[in-house]
Amino acid sequence: MLQPTADWIGPGQTALLIAVLSLSALGTLALFSIAAVSTYRRRSRPYVLLTVAIGLLVFRSVVGIGTVLGAVPMVVHHLTEHGFDFLIALLVLSAIYSVAPPSLPD
Repeated sequence: MLQPTADWIGPGQTALLIAVLSLSALGTLALFSIAAVSTYRRRSRPYVLLTVAIGLLVFRSVVGIGTVLGAVPMVVHHLTEHGFDFLIALLVLSAIYSVAPPSLPD
């Protein structure tokens, strides 16, 4: 069984958290791969923005695993995760906004 390297998590929770974070990393990595291929084919700004946002989701999972294993301090974890949340929201909104200009009512 995996042993925690920090005092904020117990031994039983460590294995479960690593499993959930690993599945999350694999899922977002698969989604990122699909997005990267789509971006390569379309070569448009919205696709690039969404692909970068999905890439940040992959990196968030890696940071989470690093935190559970004790490689990433909790303060760095929180700054990174919440900073990425902001960037992901900004990238998604930018992609939406760049698709079409707002229409004026008739």
